[in-house]
Amino acid sequence: MLAAPLFLKRRLLAISLLLITSLAATRVQAQAGSPTPTVRVSGRVSAAENKQAIPGATVQIQRTRRGVAADGAGDFFIVALPTDTVLFRAVGYKPHRLVLGGTTLSQLVVQVKLVRDSIQLGEVRVTADRPDRAIINRALRNMKRPTPPVVKIPKKGPKPKPLFAVDSTAPRPEAPTISGSNVDWLYDQFSRQGKERRKMEQVKARDAAEAAAKKRAEYNKAFRDNRGYE
Repeated sequence: MLAAPLFLKRRLLAISLLLITSLAATRVQAQAGSPTPTVRVSGRVSAAENKQAIPGATVQIQRTRRGVAADGAGDFFIVALPTDTVLFRAVGYKPHRLVLGGTTLSQLVVQVKLVRDSIQLGEVRVTADRPDRAIINRALRNMKRPTPPVVKIPKKGPKPKPLFAVDSTAPRPEAPTISGSNVDWLYDQFSRQGKERRKMEQVKARDAAEAAAKKRAEYNKAFRDNRGYE
């Protein structure tokens, strides 16, 4: 009589464990199939000292390095996970981190105020580093110049002697002929200048003949029969 209740208890325990296991698996499957919740973060980035908008400020998800830039009014919008950290940066301001911390909100509107960075640059002094002209000239004089290579010029050998005697006298210039200057000859024959030149030559020839005759007559006077010159 005692064996039957023990068997029933064991069977009920096994059925209970089976139900619990199936319910847990069903819950896990339901959670796995559900979409990951996200948070729509929006707002405005401004300066803390004067509350003026900071256009172009970067809004970045620190986990994925994905981000957006604020518009001209400093407004922004980005989608993140509830466990993400949003990083705000701008030139000349300290970075600001917004930790969502697993929020259950689906939309979050924030007003981010960045504090101006107080880091100052040290004094920069510019000094002239241009060397003096005398230093440059001294360095040029002390510079080792490459020695030019020695080029050996081969000596010229004696001129070869000719096998036969060579006449080095220049040929006589040929006398111009009428056929060689037909244009000049025609111009001399029929032009006015040519006719005048020929007249002058005739006059000169006549004067020369008369002078020779006078000279001959003067010479013949010293002879008795006046035929000594002839």
